[in-house]
Amino acid sequence: MNRKVFLIALVFLTACSKEKEKEAEPILPVQVTAVVRGPIERIISADGVLRALDQSAIMPKISAPVRKFYVNRGDHVKKGQLLAELESRDLEAAVADTKGAYDQAGATYRNTSAAMVPDEMVKAQQDVQAGKQSLEAARKLLESRQQLFKEGALARRLVDEAAVAEAQARSTYETAQKHLESLERVGREEEVKSAAGQLQSAKGKFEAAEAQRSYAEIRSPLDGVVADRAVFPGEMAAAGSPLISIMDVSSVIARINIPQAQAAYVKIGRPATLMATDGSQQAQGKVTVVSPAIDPNSTTVEIWVQAPNSGELFRPGGTVHVTIAAGTIPDALIVPPAALLPATEGGTSVMVVGSDSVAHEHKVQTGVREPEKVQIVDGVKEGDQVVIAGGVGLGDGAKVKVEKAGEKDKADEKEKPDAKEKAGAHE
Repeated sequence: MNRKVFLIALVFLTACSKEKEKEAEPILPVQVTAVVRGPIERIISADGVLRALDQSAIMPKISAPVRKFYVNRGDHVKKGQLLAELESRDLEAAVADTKGAYDQAGATYRNTSAAMVPDEMVKAQQDVQAGKQSLEAARKLLESRQQLFKEGALARRLVDEAAVAEAQARSTYETAQKHLESLERVGREEEVKSAAGQLQSAKGKFEAAEAQRSYAEIRSPLDGVVADRAVFPGEMAAAGSPLISIMDVSSVIARINIPQAQAAYVKIGRPATLMATDGSQQAQGKVTVVSPAIDPNSTTVEIWVQAPNSGELFRPGGTVHVTIAAGTIPDALIVPPAALLPATEGGTSVMVVGSDSVAHEHKVQTGVREPEKVQIVDGVKEGDQVVIAGGVGLGDGAKVKVEKAGEKDKADEKEKPDAKEKAGAHE
């Protein structure tokens, strides 16, 4: 009996204790805001390395000592500006030699085309005309003697002599005619071609010598700044080795790598911002290149962002933070960043306060982020009241008291004794 009474008393005491614990459970003050729908900008951020808009490592085509430099490191230069000269006295001599041969070939060509060929043509034409006249005279003499021979007034020997003379005149005429035809058909064209070929060959040699001499003049291929000078005056400049480096830093290009899922939203021409890692300078630019390929090692896509470099504050080779405005999501579920908490089982969560003033943990999937708002892809619905202050350390199922912003601070101020009262109490 005593044992039974003891058990009843123990159960009663346990129930009272739990009830007291329940009564003693604190009601925590929190601030909440509603999950709303609205537009949110899709911002893609990454760190990238800067490169110049354009650059050139100028390499001479010939090996020769440097006669003189006209620029130093840091100098601004224009396209085509003379930067340096190499030793070129031997090349200048070669130009003079080939120039003489070129001039001589030109004179020969002019004589051939304008004088020699026409003189030969005139002589051949005259030979044909004379041969024709001789042939006609010989033919008339032969015909006359043949008639006299028929009449018995002339000896046969004289007729035969006239026939021989006519044959010789015919042969001379035909030879002169063939010579003229040959000159008309082949001679003039071939002689002029030969002279033109010699002129062209001499011209090519002269231009080659001039080109070799021009290689001794080192000129800038672009507008920019001298970034490096490899040698000093008097030292040997080696063909195929960089002598002077020029960079166009009027604009800079930041190359970044982003995940392929984000790259799907980046289009050429989208606005972007470049910011120095220390925040000292910033520039507005745009996307100029979206690589069509994915890097197999990092599974990322390379993006180029170009921005004007006013004052040349950005330096190629430096690191910058890049943000790209990749478009707007017009109808997204949005909460403030302060509503996001680490979930109990990993990931991200929010505390949703129901009409019964009890907070419940909701694991959520986030999407696009802005400094003042975050997209929630899954886990809450529009109108849910999420905790934005007081949620740290708040357990699932905890009783809460919803306060407006600033109420908790006012309550804390009221609880603090007035400074003057404290001073009077000490006195």
